[in-house]
Amino acid sequence: MPSLFNKKIETLTGVGAKRAEMFNRLGVYSVGDLLTFYPRDYEDWSDITDICDVVDGETVCIRAEVAAPFQSGYTKTSKFIAKTTVYDDTGGAQLVFFNNRYISYMLKHGETYRFFGKASHTLDGVSMISPTFESDDSNKTVKPIYSLTAGLNNNFVIKCVKRALALLPDEVNDPLPDELRKRFGLCGLKEAIENIHFPESLEALAQAKKRLVAEELLVLNLGLQSLKSHKRSANKNIITTDYSAEFEGLLPFSLTNAQKNAVSDCVTDMMNPERTLNRLVQGDVGSGKTAVAASVCYTVIKNGKQCAIMAPTEILAEQHYNSLKEILESVGARVALLTGSLKQSEKNSIREQLQSGALDLVIGTHALITDKTVFNDLAFVVTDEQHRFGVAQRAKLLSKGNSPHLLVMSATPIPRTLGLIIFGDLDISIIDELPPGRQEIDTLIIDSSKRDRALGFIKSEVERGRQAFIVCPLVEEGNGDLLSAEEYAAELMLNYFSDIPIGILHGKMKAADKEAVMLQFSKNEIKILVATTVIEVGIDVPNATIMMIENAERFGLSQLHQLRGRVGRGSEKSYCILVSDSTTEMAYERLKTMRATRDGFKIADADLKLRGPGDFFGSKQHGLPPLRVSSLADTKSLELSQKIAEYVIKDSDDLRDDRYRGLKSEITRLFKNAGEETLN
Repeated sequence: MPSLFNKKIETLTGVGAKRAEMFNRLGVYSVGDLLTFYPRDYEDWSDITDICDVVDGETVCIRAEVAAPFQSGYTKTSKFIAKTTVYDDTGGAQLVFFNNRYISYMLKHGETYRFFGKASHTLDGVSMISPTFESDDSNKTVKPIYSLTAGLNNNFVIKCVKRALALLPDEVNDPLPDELRKRFGLCGLKEAIENIHFPESLEALAQAKKRLVAEELLVLNLGLQSLKSHKRSANKNIITTDYSAEFEGLLPFSLTNAQKNAVSDCVTDMMNPERTLNRLVQGDVGSGKTAVAASVCYTVIKNGKQCAIMAPTEILAEQHYNSLKEILESVGARVALLTGSLKQSEKNSIREQLQSGALDLVIGTHALITDKTVFNDLAFVVTDEQHRFGVAQRAKLLSKGNSPHLLVMSATPIPRTLGLIIFGDLDISIIDELPPGRQEIDTLIIDSSKRDRALGFIKSEVERGRQAFIVCPLVEEGNGDLLSAEEYAAELMLNYFSDIPIGILHGKMKAADKEAVMLQFSKNEIKILVATTVIEVGIDVPNATIMMIENAERFGLSQLHQLRGRVGRGSEKSYCILVSDSTTEMAYERLKTMRATRDGFKIADADLKLRGPGDFFGSKQHGLPPLRVSSLADTKSLELSQKIAEYVIKDSDDLRDDRYRGLKSEITRLFKNAGEETLN
């Protein structure tokens, strides 16, 4: 089969240059690509529904006889329309076809066919509009449905896939050895490929999916673990003394056991001469990840080396700077903030000090990774809210030093199995407890009819000296029925809070304007902040006690959880109000999950099941190779692939055994399109 990946798609009978371009738009460049261009869905033609049992709006397959000649004519918009009636033993249904002048020749009066499509109940009874159909003696059971592009229809793709399958040799080299397949109940590769496209039955389809999904996730898993082992180069920045206990003595509070364990994990890695620190510290909102990073920075600085912390926004970078500067400078450490909004002269001065070694720690945004920023002896890098960065940006910062240690922080809880895949190149430390004294946040779900009461409650809290966030999903004006942050703030100023200072914050504002608004809010000069999700990460205002989120159904659970985490940071009781008029069952179930638990990992599990992994990482931010058949939301398959990976590594940890030669080739092929930067 590898040779079929070298056979261009235009060489396939019936394709040619023009259709090859269409296939290229779908990511299909070779015959091998076409064989791994799996259907996006299937039609089950084996499950026959009696006409009397048809449910309005459902997609069904009926077996019925064409009982009357077609009647044809034109609609008011000049569309050709043809109608006929079909019957089975339980009743009749009307079939309607548009713009098909040959339908009366295709469906013969008195013949029995299978019809597949959406059925509806009208005044005239059951009807189906333009159903697909097959002769009743057809052996079709499950029909594949492919993703398409302009110029390609499903039937043509089916013909091409059949021609490609005919090119498969009788014996296909299977990357999974026989013994491994038998142990884990997986079918052979050729059988899987044939049945993923044209399954003999639903059971055969399930077996094909199980095999191909397991293989793809196994290849991904082993590939990431291979990258992890490649990164375990000798430690070029050995830390000889642990100063974490000394750092904790500088704090006005005690670290939790989970924080201490995370710090210990990091320092232990950095003191190991055989490996560099390459670790994800994952903790829920408010769990104290910044204190962990600060402690490790302190130890590195006391060992005479430089550190860098990169945050995704200037607001978050400045917050880190303000919280760490006071502690570290009190013991002689030299700390600076480097962001894009600084004056050029200030940037130049900071960069000169970094290059000369006059600075110990720099905290900043993307300004850290420009070519102008040069370090004297960078030994430790921290990236905060990793899912906000592309992997190439992380790699660029790492290139500023001689194999520096890396600590990745994330407040987005990720289910463990998914974390092992996404962060397969990182060790993981989890902070699973909150600092003492954190207030419980009451979460309320309301519809817009109760908004006035909610705004009244916000006003009463403000009169008590508290502050509030109100979040809107959009910024631009004129987006349907959704008010932008600016429009909403104007309405609140005019109608509800005319005597209360209100601020506006959104992503399209200039950095300096955002900073000014946040500074005013943190000083309690602004009482109510109307914002978009720009405040999702990193804004710490302990006096804020209410988070009201408009159109809450439009946000993912993990995002809602992050937003809720902006309150409950002080000593006062806090509230999160979710406003939604959505009537869909899924939307309400998601919001109920928010009300039921504050556990970020439980919320992450629910989000993964309901929406998939995109919510955690955004589009391709995680830098993984494209997956053709798997879903990272399929936790059962993830766990199976993990078990197989453990078996393979135990059997041949470097995959040099001849039995795993094909598996190693698949790893190379899967990762080759991801680019070298993705693998760093």
